[in-house]
Amino acid sequence: MKKWNQRYHDKFKKHSLINQVWDEKNLENAWKRVKANKGSAGIDQVTIPVFQQNLPQNLAEIQRLLKEKRYVPEPVKRVLIPKDNGKMRPLGIPTVRDKVVQQALKNVLEPIFEEIFLAQSHGYRPNTGAHEAVRKAEAYLEAGYHWVVDADIKGFFDHVDHQLLMDLVCEKVSDGRFLSLIESFLTSGIMNEGIFEASTEGTPQGGNLSPLLANVYLNHFDRRMGELGYLILRYADDILIFCKYEWEAEDALKRAGEILEGELRLKLSPEKTKIVHARKKGVEYLGFHFNGRWRRPKDKAVKKFKAEIKHRTRRQQPKNLEMVIASINPVIRGWGNYFKDGTVKTRFEKLDGYVRARLRSFRAKKRTWKVILYTLPKPELERMGLVSLSSLLK
Repeated sequence: MKKWNQRYHDKFKKHSLINQVWDEKNLENAWKRVKANKGSAGIDQVTIPVFQQNLPQNLAEIQRLLKEKRYVPEPVKRVLIPKDNGKMRPLGIPTVRDKVVQQALKNVLEPIFEEIFLAQSHGYRPNTGAHEAVRKAEAYLEAGYHWVVDADIKGFFDHVDHQLLMDLVCEKVSDGRFLSLIESFLTSGIMNEGIFEASTEGTPQGGNLSPLLANVYLNHFDRRMGELGYLILRYADDILIFCKYEWEAEDALKRAGEILEGELRLKLSPEKTKIVHARKKGVEYLGFHFNGRWRRPKDKAVKKFKAEIKHRTRRQQPKNLEMVIASINPVIRGWGNYFKDGTVKTRFEKLDGYVRARLRSFRAKKRTWKVILYTLPKPELERMGLVSLSSLLK
């Protein structure tokens, strides 16, 4: 594939980047990030603790192979995880060694592209995130942009065109060895239940480099829509376009589809892409449901939270109540801290009641509800360390 389009004169590009990748300090920092992210083993079954047992030798081996141009990534391991809609999301899990190299690449590449990424993009970037995107969306609604295009790219991560992606990377990078290393990860292949599958397109979710490459690819979309005068927000492949009139939203949807299909070889999902009047129906984005006047967790997010609590408080497990509380507290804190900024007081109180009922059910098993309520009141659960959603609002 190495026919990268040299669009700009070399003075606009970054040279001699590969030596920064194998720099000892960069590899050490990359390892620390991989370790902090935890994650499962790749096809070689080497876990993070096992890799760490021989850390100096492993990092030295990575450095040597990179310097000698002999580093070859392993295929990623295909793993399927359930989505909210009941379907399965494919992930590609690299080996720990490949995660370290991908992170080392990202450490060098990210600052280069952060210089040109637009403020409309909030996903997987430093110093921004989902809450900033939602606050900005609410500000647009407050300013009168009530017609919203909720655009869903069909199978985005599986359909990124490798040649186009490398051309876009080449707009800022001219180091051939650096580019070849990126390409080697794109084409390393997939092991699916022991069977090798070639990877001719896509940048599988699960790798450290994939989110950055996704932003590189869709930055072209951000720029083109901005040039046409449209107000957009993007979190990875989740896109909202804000308009003041219905006809404007219809036009924006048409132009977005033309850019994605004609210039990036992607397609919008007709089943999931829609135009909504935010004041009347609200907008669902990044787990929230909001209309500019109120914001709360969307119904699917609440259902998912309750399902996780139910799973962790199931009766058929060899744990005592204190262990179960210790298990659900991180779920409560994480979910509550994400959703606490909004109109959530009543919803949080009801969910707290659900959590307590699940714990009483776990404790009681076959006891009567009268005994349950008497023997395990709310103050007793709090004394045992239970975190409540409502307490996160204080």
